[in-house]
Amino acid sequence: MAGRHSRTRMFSSPAGIAATAAVGVALVVGGTVGAVQLTSGEAPAPAVADAAPGAASPSATTAPPSPTASASPTAGPSPTVTASPKATRSQAASRSRPRTATPGPSATTKKAAPKSTVVETGSCGASFYAEGQLTANGETFDPGALTAAHKTLPFDTKVRVTNPANGTSVTVRINDRGPFIEGRCIDLSRAAFAAIASLDLGELTVRYEVLG
Repeated sequence: MAGRHSRTRMFSSPAGIAATAAVGVALVVGGTVGAVQLTSGEAPAPAVADAAPGAASPSATTAPPSPTASASPTAGPSPTVTASPKATRSQAASRSRPRTATPGPSATTKKAAPKSTVVETGSCGASFYAEGQLTANGETFDPGALTAAHKTLPFDTKVRVTNPANGTSVTVRINDRGPFIEGRCIDLSRAAFAAIASLDLGELTVRYEVLG
């Protein structure tokens, strides 16, 4: 009876009533919040710890600095090319003299052949011969050479013989004597006669010019 009386006194005081009401409200609010959380199925958000003084907030992220365009490398000075040392060589005493340019070939003018002078001219019969051992001047007769025999002209005299029928001419050298037939004044080698006429003729009238 004494304990019951003391308990009734505790609840009858204003402070006890206020404390009892606060506890009841807390129980009711806590139960309601717990029920809501259990109904929604969401876990309570973790409490954010107070950051240390001077530290940046974890939610505030600092953007990394934007990359700045690096300056293009400046072209350095171009490397200077150093001339390679010239090789020097010592010359012998005979080669130490200054060299002169080699004279180029000079143009040479071809001298015109002196014109032959006609000393004597005339017309007569001409024939040819193809046999003989030695000529009158001591040469071996060559029927293929441009030679001729004359009765009086000096040896090595040049005579131009022309066939008036076709206008062809041949120059022969006198190295023999003949012909000893009336009406003929010159006897040509076979090659000289063939140069102005056919060998089948055997004889023809020619015009001759003695060249000096």
